[in-house]
Amino acid sequence: MIRTWRLQEAKARFSQLVDEAMKGQPQLVTRRGRKAVVVLDWESYARLTGADLSLWQALRLPKPLPNEEAEALFSRLEAE
Repeated sequence: MIRTWRLQEAKARFSQLVDEAMKGQPQLVTRRGRKAVVVLDWESYARLTGADLSLWQALRLPKPLPNEEAEALFSRLEAE
Protein backbone atom coordinates (compact mmCIF):
# COMPACT_ATOMS: atom_id res chain seq x y z
CA MET A 1 0.00 0.00 0.00
CA ILE A 2 1.41 3.37 -0.99
CA ARG A 3 1.73 5.90 1.79
CA THR A 4 1.18 9.60 1.14
CA TRP A 5 3.28 12.28 2.82
CA ARG A 6 2.91 16.06 2.70
CA LEU A 7 6.21 17.66 1.70
CA GLN A 8 6.79 19.26 5.10
CA GLU A 9 6.18 15.94 6.86
CA ALA A 10 8.42 14.11 4.38
CA LYS A 11 11.25 16.55 5.06
CA ALA A 12 10.86 16.26 8.83
CA ARG A 13 10.68 12.43 8.76
CA PHE A 14 12.85 11.66 5.75
CA SER A 15 14.65 8.72 7.42
CA GLN A 16 11.33 7.02 8.11
CA LEU A 17 10.16 7.69 4.54
CA VAL A 18 13.37 6.09 3.19
CA ASP A 19 13.06 3.11 5.57
CA GLU A 20 9.52 2.45 4.35
CA ALA A 21 10.58 2.75 0.69
CA MET A 22 13.46 0.33 1.29
CA LYS A 23 10.94 -2.25 2.53
CA GLY A 24 9.45 -2.19 -0.99
CA GLN A 25 6.60 0.16 -0.16
CA PRO A 26 6.45 3.16 -2.56
CA GLN A 27 6.10 6.52 -0.80
CA LEU A 28 4.12 9.34 -2.44
CA VAL A 29 5.03 12.93 -1.56
CA THR A 30 2.56 15.73 -2.25
CA ARG A 31 3.28 19.41 -2.65
CA ARG A 32 0.51 21.94 -2.18
CA GLY A 33 -2.01 19.09 -2.23
CA ARG A 34 -0.83 17.70 -5.58
CA LYS A 35 1.07 14.50 -6.26
CA ALA A 36 4.71 15.47 -6.71
CA VAL A 37 7.13 12.52 -6.45
CA VAL A 38 7.33 8.85 -5.54
CA VAL A 39 10.23 7.43 -3.53
CA LEU A 40 11.12 3.82 -4.45
CA ASP A 41 13.72 1.33 -3.29
CA TRP A 42 16.59 0.78 -5.76
CA GLU A 43 15.47 -2.70 -6.84
CA SER A 44 12.01 -1.45 -7.85
CA TYR A 45 13.49 1.52 -9.70
CA ALA A 46 16.04 -0.64 -11.53
CA ARG A 47 13.34 -3.14 -12.53
CA LEU A 48 11.08 -0.38 -13.87
CA THR A 49 13.81 1.48 -15.77
CA GLY A 50 16.11 -1.37 -16.77
CA ALA A 51 19.00 0.41 -15.01
CA ASP A 52 20.75 -2.86 -14.10
CA LEU A 53 20.46 -4.47 -17.53
CA SER A 54 23.41 -5.19 -19.77
CA LEU A 55 23.20 -3.97 -23.36
CA TRP A 56 22.37 -7.54 -24.45
CA GLN A 57 19.53 -7.83 -21.94
CA ALA A 58 18.14 -4.42 -22.91
CA LEU A 59 18.11 -5.26 -26.63
CA ARG A 60 16.86 -8.82 -26.24
CA LEU A 61 13.21 -9.44 -27.04
CA PRO A 62 11.07 -10.31 -24.03
CA LYS A 63 9.87 -13.46 -25.80
CA PRO A 64 11.10 -15.36 -28.88
CA LEU A 65 9.78 -14.42 -32.29
CA PRO A 66 7.48 -16.87 -34.06
CA ASN A 67 9.42 -19.04 -36.52
CA GLU A 68 8.06 -17.29 -39.60
CA GLU A 69 9.12 -13.86 -38.30
CA ALA A 70 12.60 -15.10 -37.38
CA GLU A 71 13.02 -16.74 -40.79
CA ALA A 72 11.89 -13.55 -42.54
CA LEU A 73 14.47 -11.52 -40.63
CA PHE A 74 17.35 -13.82 -41.56
CA SER A 75 16.44 -15.03 -45.03
CA ARG A 76 18.36 -13.69 -47.99
CA LEU A 77 16.64 -11.94 -50.81
CA GLU A 78 16.64 -14.00 -53.94
CA ALA A 79 18.23 -12.41 -56.96
CA GLU A 80 15.68 -11.44 -59.54
